[in-house]
Amino acid sequence: MATNPRLLDVSVLESWLWEAACVIRGSVDAPKFKDYILPLIFLKRLSDVFEDEVAHLAREFGGAARAAKLVEKDHRLVRFYIPSESRWPAIAKATTGLGQYLTDAARAVARENARLQGVIDVVDFNATAAGQRILDEEPLSALIQVLGKHRLGLDDVEPDILGRAYEYLLRKFAEGQGQSAGEFYTPREVAILMARILEPQPGMEVYDPCCGSGGLLIKCHLRLLETHGERRNGRLRLPEQTPPLRLYGQEINSTTFAMARMNAFLHDLQADIMPGDTMRRPVFTDADGRLRQFDMVTANPMWNQNFPAGTYEHDVYDRFRLGTPPSSSADWGWIQHMYGSLEDGGRMAVVLDTGAVSRGSGNQGSNRERDIRRAFVEADLVETVVLLPENLFYNTTAPGIILVVNKAKRHPGQILLVNASKQFTKGRPKNFLAEEHITRVADLHDGWQAGDAVSAIISKDEVARNDYNLSPGRYVAMGEKDDILPLEEAAVLLREAEEERAEADRKLADVLKQLGLDSHLAQ
Repeated sequence: MATNPRLLDVSVLESWLWEAACVIRGSVDAPKFKDYILPLIFLKRLSDVFEDEVAHLAREFGGAARAAKLVEKDHRLVRFYIPSESRWPAIAKATTGLGQYLTDAARAVARENARLQGVIDVVDFNATAAGQRILDEEPLSALIQVLGKHRLGLDDVEPDILGRAYEYLLRKFAEGQGQSAGEFYTPREVAILMARILEPQPGMEVYDPCCGSGGLLIKCHLRLLETHGERRNGRLRLPEQTPPLRLYGQEINSTTFAMARMNAFLHDLQADIMPGDTMRRPVFTDADGRLRQFDMVTANPMWNQNFPAGTYEHDVYDRFRLGTPPSSSADWGWIQHMYGSLEDGGRMAVVLDTGAVSRGSGNQGSNRERDIRRAFVEADLVETVVLLPENLFYNTTAPGIILVVNKAKRHPGQILLVNASKQFTKGRPKNFLAEEHITRVADLHDGWQAGDAVSAIISKDEVARNDYNLSPGRYVAMGEKDDILPLEEAAVLLREAEEERAEADRKLADVLKQLGLDSHLAQ
């Protein structure tokens, strides 16, 4: 993961984005900053990459004028053809009617590139509300000038520039509404760790059912480049005989879906990104209406989502055969959807709230999440659980876990638990995993190593004795107690208890009715 010193530094990137946000502050609500800034960054990136590709053709065919004529005649010579009026130098010179100019420029790019329709042309920069322009000419002009300060070409920024910008703008300005809106960006280093754990191989199909801006899929692609690529013209590329990954994703949030499509196009990936609600209407199905299956699944669904019981009880895809999750948390609903989307021999890595691997254990009586965990453990599907450090994610300080499920485990009957809670570098405002931490955790998983007060290998019988609690902190304590219940987990448990009580009241009322007794006796 060596860095290119020419690439735009993260601190410079964030200062640049902050400056961009400041020039439209007051005109646009803070959570909406990204809706205007990101499409323009995408347009700037497309324009700069187009310039780079034309410059490369100029070196190959003997001059800029000849290269420009060739591109005008055959748009297939470049990844995306950018009309002259949509190129950044032309945009930067526009002085009047800028809102309409930008809207038309984006639509012109979409007309020339069918794949970008519904992706780059979704924002109306001339839009009004209550008869007033949302973004006036002056702040829009200032925004264009700020965004023009840095080149975003092939050798100027890291490939996931949009993801990094998206993460920063969410963290900085959308924290109050981000999670409720379904916007949950996986930190870059967590995504890299997941890709290291999965180790995708050439030609594999990789699926993310809640792909957000596409970061997890892209990290799988970048990992394949690291392990199988070769450097040509200063860039890592796959050899011609090596098939790339085929990537698939679904995203419910329309703005974030457009981001994922943008990211896939910028990376020139074989990616099929679709909009829609995966839990209610998954789009990737076969001819018989069953879930399509993939070699690998990677995901970070919104933690502890609330879905009505009917979502599970009336499912036509037979996804929840190992148990019906509680309405209070969809974590094990998502896990079962992903498991149902895995080919025989397939593997998945999913980021979840820590409570997903411990809630319900030790309780008297039944517990839906614990019972589903038990079914996964007894079927010998759980391979690894990694406890992450606190304060990595932008909209919560909760640590989170990575759960690895494998339909063809390397070590049957065993589960690797990694307590990586201390594997981080302190940051402001968020902690982060340095390369050494990513490598250490990935090596523990790859080498199936226990010890060093970080990891343990346990048997299915040991998990059963602990009532199917899979929390790494329980088995690798690192001198700390694992009995403090986080507030977020306590809230989920409270909702679950209320749900179970309501269900018990309904059943008692039915019994009393059958006995001819008044239902008020059940109160």
